[in-house]
Amino acid sequence: MELEDASCRVRYLIRDRDGKFPVLMDEILAEAGIRTVLTGIRMPRMNAVMERWVQSCRRELLDRCLLWNERHLRHALREYEEFYNWHRAHQALAQAAPPRPVPDPITDPERIASLTIRRRDRLGGVFHEYSHAA
Repeated sequence: MELEDASCRVRYLIRDRDGKFPVLMDEILAEAGIRTVLTGIRMPRMNAVMERWVQSCRRELLDRCLLWNERHLRHALREYEEFYNWHRAHQALAQAAPPRPVPDPITDPERIASLTIRRRDRLGGVFHEYSHAA
């Protein structure tokens, strides 16, 4: 396995109980010293949060950039994680980022007309942060 070349050791594989995984796969993994851990029975949302994050990461980051090596991948994932948690709007949170509350709406027409928005490119322009200029 490629992980052995990187001196990493996989100990667990977490998977659901789908029939597409044959028993032979578990046996091969067991021979390699990897324990298979099955998710709960009739718990379809058990991995939903992580699956959603992986889908977002893949669609918004990995499908849009060419990664050169593991170091570049780790850098891109750190940038995306910070962007995802601090700047990206989340529909489930009324378009706020997880650690920040939704800002108060601007209702004054004069203030709306004079809004100055600044854009900061992240990861070479793969995604952008927008903020009000002070």
